[in-house]
Amino acid sequence: MESVVLPGTCLHRIFKERSRAAPERIALSTENERISYLELDERSDLLAARLAELGVRPNILVGLCAYRSPEAIVGMLGILKAGGAYVPIDPDYPPERIDYLLADCAAPIVVAAADTAELMAGRHPAMVWIEGGDVSVDPDAAALECGGPSTEAAGHDLAYVIYTSGSTGAPKGVAVEHRNAVRLFEQTQLWYEFDHRDTWTLFHSISFDFSVWEIWGALLYGGRLVLLPETVSRSPALLISLLRSERVTVLNQTPSAFHQLLTVMSSGGNSTSGLALRLVVFGGERLDPRMLAPWIDRHGDQRPALVNMYGITETTVHCTYRRITASDLDEGGDSPIGVPLPDLRVHVLDGNGNPVPDGMPGEMCIAGDGLARGYLNRPELTEERFVSPKAELGEERLYRSGDRAMRLPGGELVYLGRMDSQLKVRGYRIEPGEIEECLSHVPDITGVVVTSRDFGDGDVRLVAYLLPARTSDFSEQATSRLVAAAEGHARTALPRHLRPSVYRVVSEIPMTLQGKVNRDALGK
Repeated sequence: MESVVLPGTCLHRIFKERSRAAPERIALSTENERISYLELDERSDLLAARLAELGVRPNILVGLCAYRSPEAIVGMLGILKAGGAYVPIDPDYPPERIDYLLADCAAPIVVAAADTAELMAGRHPAMVWIEGGDVSVDPDAAALECGGPSTEAAGHDLAYVIYTSGSTGAPKGVAVEHRNAVRLFEQTQLWYEFDHRDTWTLFHSISFDFSVWEIWGALLYGGRLVLLPETVSRSPALLISLLRSERVTVLNQTPSAFHQLLTVMSSGGNSTSGLALRLVVFGGERLDPRMLAPWIDRHGDQRPALVNMYGITETTVHCTYRRITASDLDEGGDSPIGVPLPDLRVHVLDGNGNPVPDGMPGEMCIAGDGLARGYLNRPELTEERFVSPKAELGEERLYRSGDRAMRLPGGELVYLGRMDSQLKVRGYRIEPGEIEECLSHVPDITGVVVTSRDFGDGDVRLVAYLLPARTSDFSEQATSRLVAAAEGHARTALPRHLRPSVYRVVSEIPMTLQGKVNRDALGK
């Protein structure tokens, strides 16, 4: 398969070419406005000019705090046009989490939408505010001492840093370059044939790397991006209505989110007639194709095409491609993830770094042009996960995914789950250790174990098991008080996707014979 070459090596340059080619075409749609490519280009140019005046240059990080709004997209484009790299900060994160991200990335400037002012005011000494077509700079924001003239970013410069959950309790920033992201779309174009006639939705937070696929998939090809209000993204019934009214052609969903859509459709009164979908792309978590049986029974498997894509933030959103068809419904509970993108290689290795035979499980290790630069300010962790392979593999660098897979005799891959305790819940990659470390600070709790449980029909939730300091008191009043304290602390310290849905107080933490927590026994 040959890739399609986009007109540029950087995300913002390709967008600029699309704007020049069709300035009046609609780039963004919201409930209240429709913004053309020309207007989006001009708004982001204004922001870029102000950031350049403040000293933003290639590889300088700029925080970006915005909801799913035009300001978020203007912010991204403006930061990239100035040469910098954006660090998305979800306004729904607790203040403690926002403070951590700002301190860890040490971004010298933060761009924020005006509707986050109450949250962000006073949090950073150099704030740049955007509202509609207006840009304002805090009077105290001083220019950076960058030592050099303003220059445009190149393909090998950073485009963004997105934080993922950390096994030691601290999130880690993944540094991705322009060329990593641009080649993602070049390498998948012959499968998808994206163009200016496509309408995409921005369903996910800009802090979740699935949004990279949604935003740039639309803008790099001259398509239209529909920015979903929070109410719509959380209501399957409203989402179905929007998909129909906006004539959306490309929908990207985690399996959990799509399962909620299926449930609403099956309940009656929410027919899928009138939908314009040509593609539904799954990612972010394990897909059991059997979940799609009601959809395929009603709509078949041709239009829209159903595609499962395995991916990791460290390898730039997506690694593999697999078209799902009706025949997959009879294959049991396996999760087929298909073949690597053309410029990636997926090796299935044993614990010694040697390839395992087809049909045997091993760790997926990915090589190729999608590999990120590494972890921000974490050289030891970067060295641990981005490794030099054995000479016989012939690769410059491998990313150790920590995911188990098996290669079938025909060459396709099947996803088998995590090798460690990392979880995937509603599309988010979650290290339970991060949640456990947080909840361990709650008074009167001496032990915490967090795991995931399937409550049926793909409804996967986080469950926290709490070991109280006084194990002699398990009265209803005492356990309720402990649970309330844990819930309250989680609300103030953890983003929504890291907060357990269920809390259970236990008298002991069961252990395996190897001295490790027996997470399976906790659920019994």
